[in-house]
Amino acid sequence: MRSHETHEMREKNQMKRGRTRFAVGGRAGGAVAALFVLAATTAVATEPPVARRIPVADTLFGDVRVDDYRWLRDRSDPEVTAYLEAENEYTAAMTAHIDELEETVYQEMVGRIKETDLSVPYLDNGFYYYKRTEEGKQYPIFCRKEGSPDAEEVVLLDQNELAKGHDYFGIGATRVSPDNRLLAYLVDTTGSETFTLYIKDLVTGELLPDVIPEIDYALQWANDSSTLFYTTTDETRRSDKLWRHTLGTDPSDDVLVHHETDPGFGVWISRTRSDRYLIMDVGSRDTEEQYLLSADDPFGRFALVQPREDKVEYYLSHRGDEFYIRTNDGAKNYKVMKVPVDAPSKDNWTEVIPHRDGVKIERVETFANHLVVAEREKGQRRIRVMNLDTGDEHYVEFPEPVYAVYPSENREYQTATIRFSYMSHVTPTSIYDYDMGTRERELLKQKEVLGGYDPALYASERLFATAADGTEVPVSILYRRDAKRDEGNPVYLMGYGAYGASMDPWFSSNRLSLLDRGVIYATAHVRGGGEMGEEWWEDGSMLSKMNTFTDFIACSEHLIDEGHATPDGLVATGGSAGGLLMGAIANMRPDLYRIVIADVPFVDVLNTMLDASIPLTVGEYDEWGNPNEEEYYFYMKSYSPYDNVGALDYPDMLITASLNDPRVQYWEPAKWAARLRATKTGDGLLLLKTNMGAGHGGASGRYERFREWAFEYAFMLDRLGLGSDAAGE
Repeated sequence: MRSHETHEMREKNQMKRGRTRFAVGGRAGGAVAALFVLAATTAVATEPPVARRIPVADTLFGDVRVDDYRWLRDRSDPEVTAYLEAENEYTAAMTAHIDELEETVYQEMVGRIKETDLSVPYLDNGFYYYKRTEEGKQYPIFCRKEGSPDAEEVVLLDQNELAKGHDYFGIGATRVSPDNRLLAYLVDTTGSETFTLYIKDLVTGELLPDVIPEIDYALQWANDSSTLFYTTTDETRRSDKLWRHTLGTDPSDDVLVHHETDPGFGVWISRTRSDRYLIMDVGSRDTEEQYLLSADDPFGRFALVQPREDKVEYYLSHRGDEFYIRTNDGAKNYKVMKVPVDAPSKDNWTEVIPHRDGVKIERVETFANHLVVAEREKGQRRIRVMNLDTGDEHYVEFPEPVYAVYPSENREYQTATIRFSYMSHVTPTSIYDYDMGTRERELLKQKEVLGGYDPALYASERLFATAADGTEVPVSILYRRDAKRDEGNPVYLMGYGAYGASMDPWFSSNRLSLLDRGVIYATAHVRGGGEMGEEWWEDGSMLSKMNTFTDFIACSEHLIDEGHATPDGLVATGGSAGGLLMGAIANMRPDLYRIVIADVPFVDVLNTMLDASIPLTVGEYDEWGNPNEEEYYFYMKSYSPYDNVGALDYPDMLITASLNDPRVQYWEPAKWAARLRATKTGDGLLLLKTNMGAGHGGASGRYERFREWAFEYAFMLDRLGLGSDAAGE
């Protein structure tokens, strides 16, 4: 619980935030609104809602665009709420017949999990920390034991108790003070990802009066256990300020440590595993600079390591008298350098691991005697272990050709053991301790799949589709071995393709509800993701973004050409930036798909990226381009889903949104659905379902999330005519 969050971890979190959208906004339409009537307010539930149209014209570069549904941005307008609720009522009416199927799928999902369970305890500063769940309860319980996993349990936070009276309840960062006495934690009660800081005395069980609202994700202790650093955001939800708080003082007197004024950059704070340093990171999508402060001197000044250079990233990890640095300076796929702690500027960097064209270095972690490097080659993750005293090095071996592996909770610095999480499409999540010296591993826990799961019944493999420009695009497929894959099975094809995020072959027991009904589960590893290195990302962003969409279409056609699927049974699905992908392919090739499911989709690309007041807009010019420049404007307009809705026979479509989503605001899917209703032809079913009390990730409780997943699966199975019992039951 006491964070030693490396910048490799920070990158992961930043990617999670960056690949989705924050947004705020006000009313459009003004006085003319009174002249229009919302048809949805008088429509019966079995008739699709029709949103009123208020044309608002924008002109740029001589191009006139008309937005009929901009008024939906005003969440304070009762007619906006009425429209969203009317859409929900229509969705409920049109799916009432699948209630029993939804309940069946829900019970299948819940029946596979061990409802009363606990995570593998990890050691941190003399205490073993873990979370446990109890049957029937929505949330985990945070616990620790002193000195031994067999010691008496102390409950730190019971999220179930804290959540009482709240429709949504999320816990963000949790940080135990270096003296082990205090727990600082962040709470979000709306899904908006704006947190309130609380501090609990773990000896008395009482909350301290130090309560700080309206803060962001980052939170770290100094070594004195009385000084906290945290970040806040500006009006666009950009993390722009780092603050220092001293326990017992009024938060209004907190000291502003750094204010980042460049709208393309954000601020983060982390702590080295060695406990020696606090690191302030100031970064954009592709540029970083870092500042160091001794964790023993919280009132000192953060010292700049190396001034920012455009498109140069570097990340420090401390060991002894040196920092090890992962950087892309002159190394597209990154290299590893080292430098003395007392002279960390780039002039003193020396090479440890050189750049390699076919291998991307994704993460570096330092321990007292070892360097652990996460690499990716040909789409596959690997763990490289280097003994920094002897120079010996090796790669950790894994039993399957296609798998996913991630460093787990490694909080201790003085250790020769690392912990990692291993899984594949057929192997449940497995937690291992690995001795870096003897190369022996111990399986600590494998996620139980109740109900008689037999991995031998399932198989996975990787195919390659050829894109229009000749690029080979990987497609991972998962299926039951007894499925006849050459007879046009139903195929559930997901895609993402943005921010360099890789869609690794992780395990999910929920998929069994599809596989056991004969559905093939597939993932298109399209450009824009990071599966094949930095170039794979670059080739699916900016003025190459169209590759993401044509890659997905090529993967779809390949599955059909190889006999795995037919257009009558092909389901396309993606969320957030993957929802943009869904919107684009629905406009480009609606004939290829039976169903398109778009979760919290980023589909109003041009309007969003033209509005610098909307969060992430300026910071994402390096991902999508700046449409205030003519070349980017017309390129983005060519694929923006909302701007390209046509009089087409669209497939059945399920679109989801969340009212409190700070990343993809509810109005993007709402506007898209309204324009689709007014424009599309054919009899394809179009449903919009808005969660009126959650954020980007949907419901906060685990059973509520199962309900959401079960609804989407039931919708899909029903439309495919697969509502009967699962195979083998």
